[in-house]
Amino acid sequence: MSDRMSPAALPAHVLNRADVQAALRCHDFGKVFKLARQWGGISFVKIADACDIKPERVGKLARGVGAITTYEKITRVVDALAVPGHLVGLAPRPWEQAEPDGAPSGQGNRPPLPPDHSRAAGVPWPSRAATADQEGDDVQRRRFLAATGLAGVAGMLPENGAGSRLGQRDVEHLRLRSSRLRRLDDVLGGTDTRHVYRAELDATVRLMSRASYSEKTGRQLLTVVAEQAQQAGWAAFDAGDQREASTLYRRAHEAAREAKDTALEGNALAFLAYQQVSSAASGVATAVASCNAAGSDVRPTVRGLLYERRAWAHARAGEAKETERALAQAEEALSDSADEPGPDWASWVDGRELQIMKGRCWTELRRPLRAVPELEAALADFDDAHARDKALYLSWLAHAYLDAGEVEQSVKVISRAIDLSTGVGSVRPRQRARTFLTRLHPHRSWEGVAEVLRRAA
Repeated sequence: MSDRMSPAALPAHVLNRADVQAALRCHDFGKVFKLARQWGGISFVKIADACDIKPERVGKLARGVGAITTYEKITRVVDALAVPGHLVGLAPRPWEQAEPDGAPSGQGNRPPLPPDHSRAAGVPWPSRAATADQEGDDVQRRRFLAATGLAGVAGMLPENGAGSRLGQRDVEHLRLRSSRLRRLDDVLGGTDTRHVYRAELDATVRLMSRASYSEKTGRQLLTVVAEQAQQAGWAAFDAGDQREASTLYRRAHEAAREAKDTALEGNALAFLAYQQVSSAASGVATAVASCNAAGSDVRPTVRGLLYERRAWAHARAGEAKETERALAQAEEALSDSADEPGPDWASWVDGRELQIMKGRCWTELRRPLRAVPELEAALADFDDAHARDKALYLSWLAHAYLDAGEVEQSVKVISRAIDLSTGVGSVRPRQRARTFLTRLHPHRSWEGVAEVLRRAA
């Protein structure tokens, strides 16, 4: 292997800067790129070439647009910039060795450039030969997740899998991990969880590609992939990345269909319907397809969930009768769920969730007399620990009060929603608040309205 350095390796005087290390600690690689050019004279083209990222994306990241969040991309950038692992919450990188005498801390041997390095040849830097073996990579992934403060909810990641035989015990282990990780969504937003869910999905797919298993086990593993892809898609949606969310939902649908799991297939379509905000008609069609795909044999909780999403699609389309019918079907299904609990991924669907959906639907249909009682009752003892969800639901209540002409009450409610959404890793509460505040402008002379508009600005 050649002794040449990565062309984008950060010089010691750049790597030791406090602002560079602060950006590395919070994984703000766009800022790192900007500082690398400013203080190290490393061009964005050179960074893009070394990291196997398009130059225009490097420029956008440097301007604060977007982020690098997946484990694989982070490690690629870390190695390309020759950043010691401890500066980003990773284990020592494969190229790190004992520090030579007199070398500054973290400035030992930098990773050499593979002799066949060439973007034209389609070989990203570093090559496979320059990376750790898979076992070492998984150890680093665990340490990376631990550094984010999120890995404690689960046990070890799946083993390498190369040459191994997977069975029922492995499937149950993966399902348990997914169940534990899913609990993060109760208190954190997609900005905080999306990279964790995506890393879990990627680890399962990699495990399947390297191991052997029976046809039955293969179908069960595909259901795990479908669940994980749906959760990762939801986190991307919550973080505002609609393109990735759609890609992951479609991936989930494909895996569920291949596994012949009609419940998960219907849920994937329901997610897609929920996301289709640009076309109400398309949302309704997809929501109807989700109920048809699941059929009548799925568990009651799943039926309730799908009919809730269908009701929302009808409400967005302004179809009041169809909305009421779907809500009634959801209520009927959930009334049967006590005797037959649903899968873990639908365990959050209950009577209060249905009550909130009723309130949301009637708000969307501009029926405040029906919306306000449902939302008030559901939110009466709703814990502030679920800040994202409570802020969202309060925003619908604020709209309902405004529709009813209760401006002062609507301002009080939206103020509470804004307070709860501060610091939440989700774009949706802020989007909902902005939509509401535009409706307040005609009332800005009212007492309290000007104040909430000022605070929001």
